[in-house]
Amino acid sequence: MANTKGQIGVTTENIFPVIKQFLYSDHEIFLRELVANAVDAGQKLKALASAGTFKGETGDIKVQIDLDEKKKTLSITDNGIGMTADEVDRYINQIAFSSAGEFLEKYKDQTNIIGHFGLGFYSAFMVAKKVTIDSLSWQEGAEAVKWTCDGSPEFTMGESKKKDRGTTVTLHFDDESAAEFGTKGKIRSLLDKYCKFMPVPVIFGKKTEWKDGKSVETAEDDVINSIDPIWTKAPSELKDEDYLNFYKALYPMEEEPMFWIHLNVDYPFTLTGVLYFPKIKERMAIDKNKIQLYCNQMFVTDHVDNIVPDFLTLLHGVIDSPDIPLNVSRSYLQSDANVKKISTYITKKVADRLEEIFKEQRSQYEEKWDNIKLFIEYGMLSDEKFCERAMNFALFKNTDGKFFAFDDYRKAIEGSQTDKDKRTVYLYATDKEAQWGDIEAAKNLGYDVLLMDCELDSHFVNMLEQKLKDARFARVDSDTADNLIPKEEKVKPQMSDDDKKALEELVKGALPEGNDYRVEPENLGADAAPIILTQSEFMRRWREMSALGGGMNFYGSMPEAYDVKVNMENPVMARIWSDREGSKDLLRQVVDLALLSKGMLKGKALSEFIARSEKLLS
Repeated sequence: MANTKGQIGVTTENIFPVIKQFLYSDHEIFLRELVANAVDAGQKLKALASAGTFKGETGDIKVQIDLDEKKKTLSITDNGIGMTADEVDRYINQIAFSSAGEFLEKYKDQTNIIGHFGLGFYSAFMVAKKVTIDSLSWQEGAEAVKWTCDGSPEFTMGESKKKDRGTTVTLHFDDESAAEFGTKGKIRSLLDKYCKFMPVPVIFGKKTEWKDGKSVETAEDDVINSIDPIWTKAPSELKDEDYLNFYKALYPMEEEPMFWIHLNVDYPFTLTGVLYFPKIKERMAIDKNKIQLYCNQMFVTDHVDNIVPDFLTLLHGVIDSPDIPLNVSRSYLQSDANVKKISTYITKKVADRLEEIFKEQRSQYEEKWDNIKLFIEYGMLSDEKFCERAMNFALFKNTDGKFFAFDDYRKAIEGSQTDKDKRTVYLYATDKEAQWGDIEAAKNLGYDVLLMDCELDSHFVNMLEQKLKDARFARVDSDTADNLIPKEEKVKPQMSDDDKKALEELVKGALPEGNDYRVEPENLGADAAPIILTQSEFMRRWREMSALGGGMNFYGSMPEAYDVKVNMENPVMARIWSDREGSKDLLRQVVDLALLSKGMLKGKALSEFIARSEKLLS
């Protein structure tokens, strides 16, 4: 075969600066693309053999990676179908771009164009100053061909000395790339990242063993990948141990998952994978980038926020689909029909699995509830279809540790916890210790109290008030116990406007500065405390939602607001009111008791309260 020279078929003067401009931040992808091409070559040979077109011996299909650190070269060799000179000319020398200008304009918002436009091979020029191809086709009588290019549109093509079927791509690193990619450790890490589940064995060097106090190479090839990961198998072939071992391989530092979902669909799109529900120890310190996306067992990304609903990014695991457009812009992903179908399917499968466990393994489901509550609430708040399904398997947990389905809890409390407006009132606490007194007061009246201590609960109860008919939620410390669920209109103390104003000034004078107080005279009975501090359910809930980015940020900048209920039927308060000047220490004492009950008495004020208490007792 005579040597020939030519120019790569592009209408722009130099395609390589264009490639480098668009792929600058993704230089490491070159290895993924070249190994993927090598794997494809082997898979195509298998297909030809299966069809009877190739009648020779395929041998053990594999991909060999060789690095020469001194020569600064990296070779990727396959024993697949190979290429003839005509095929090299067709597949390597022709790049279908009308012009660089049109290309830049059309894809200006994209950060990764490899693969989608058939540029996988040309990613080599992001790191190499020269690339050679040596290839021998599977076709009978084919001659080996050698192609060389130095990163310009000019190439040379001639006869190769290659004797074995397949293709070897050799990269000659430039100095900068050699420093970044030209070490065994770096190549090994990239192979482990991108190629550890490729469907053809990928070999990088030899296995090592510890001998005579040092690491020595053995004669055994070091295959860096597992060609049959569990998501490629049928669930009937797998045991729990297989799923757990795979999870440990993916996340060696994580605790065992609670349960998992095996995805397997081939119509109207192709999707396989395994998603795990992790244990969430610190609920606000959640790593969302734990789902790995693969395309035909080739790693693509662990940022799947445009492919699965946001709440599902809390899960761990693997999704593999050839139908996701991997190398286009985020805006395209968000509008792509296949992506939307895949997102809907995954949401449905997650809901199916949760409902299955709820119905068939209720006790185990309750044991896991504290770990999955955040996930389910997040899903219900952010995905309407998931919310509809989750209303059937979400749980309430009360302060006694008992669990209830939503409908069952409604039936259990509506007899005693329906107010004068015929609304069922769901009482809840957010901190059993801090709100112990309020919880006990409510339970003494025959009420049940839910424990809602999740970070999203302020948003969640807001949503439930819209979903549950004729219902409202009230935190157990948002009012006095007998006023949390009013059965009838309360009779207010008979006081003139002047007396109300005087009472307000008197009580506010004993309260700490910096907060807003609304003083209200009440008839709460002789046995109730003289002064009770509560926070408006509305204001407190909106402040909490604001702190979590609920869109009402001005609430977060406002002072804390408290309702100060002055019990005019309490004998101590009656004494203070009748002798306002002579009972200021006593007033300060009852105010401090109210503050102490809410954990609001600290520092100097607490020391003064203790000293005053000792004086009053002496």
